Amino acid sequence: MGFQHAYSAYQHTAVKTASQGKLVVMLYEGAIKQLTAAEKCFDLVAGKVPAHEIEKFGNHIMKAQEIIGELQTSLDMEKGGQIAQNLMSLYVYFNRELMEANINKDKSKIDFVHTMLSQLAEAWETAANNTANAAAVTARPALNITG
Repeated sequence: MGFQHAYSAYQHTAVKTASQGKLVVMLYEGAIKQLTAAEKCFDLVAGKVPAHEIEKFGNHIMKAQEIIGELQTSLDMEKGGQIAQNLMSLYVYFNRELMEANINKDKSKIDFVHTMLSQLAEAWETAANNTANAAAVTARPALNITG
C-alpha cells in the first residue's frame, strides 16, 4: 500500500512540475497506453474481442477518447493558427475513428490512431526538449554559468 501511495505522489508531482510541452507529451502517452491496452483485448487467433473482454475494451477506448478531448481543449485556437486548426481536425477525426472502432471492434482503426498518436507524441517530445534546451542555453549567460 505504501508503494502505491508513493507512486501516486510521484505522478502528482511530475504533472505539477511539468512544462506545457511535457504535459502534452504525457497526454499522448496516456492515450497510447489506453490504445495498447485496448489492442490487447483482441483474441490473437480469432481477431475479435471476446465477450468477457468487451467492457474492458470499451473502457480503454473511452479513456483514450477522453484524453484526446483534453488535447482538444488545450489547443489555443487564436494563438495556434493553422497548426491548432490542423490538430483540432486530427483530434476530431481520431475520436470518430475510435468511436467506430469501439462499436465495430475494429482493430485496424485502433492501430491507425495508435500509430498517428505515436508520431505526434514523438514530434511533441522533440519540440518540448528543444524548447527546454533553448531556455537552458538562454538562462546560462543570465545566471553567469559557464561551460
